[in-house]
Amino acid sequence: MTTTTHNQVEQVGPDDYEEIVEVWEASVRATHDFLTEEDIQYFRPLIRNEYLQAVDLYCIRNEQGRIEGFLGTADYKVEMLFLRPETRGKGIGKALLLYAIHNLSITKVDVNEQNRQAVGFYEHMGFRVVGRSELDGTGKPYPILYMGL
Repeated sequence: MTTTTHNQVEQVGPDDYEEIVEVWEASVRATHDFLTEEDIQYFRPLIRNEYLQAVDLYCIRNEQGRIEGFLGTADYKVEMLFLRPETRGKGIGKALLLYAIHNLSITKVDVNEQNRQAVGFYEHMGFRVVGRSELDGTGKPYPILYMGL
């Protein structure tokens, strides 16, 4: 079992991008069953080469220093929150989101409508749907819910 001692949130940078992309892909494969393999291969280089540079990144590591989950924020908004599949339900996502709310003044998040677990998580954390788009930010037919506190 993977455990963390105190869910210490730390900022991360380019040296951690490879591991962050690994966490992203494992998380997406576990939770985004609406995406095709082609979609995952399309998004992977965008995550690595563009999206990570556009956000402030934070993570929680386990005792061995392995990233268990990460959060990317920009303009008072959660842009990405992904966890290793085996760490889901252990408080890491909650700790990252609460850090963002309390320390970074986050008030918004966009989430794939088809990722029902994520929608439920954000609703449980106090977010409510304030808008919807039929297409994601790349123009693909994956509806996005705009949520706010």
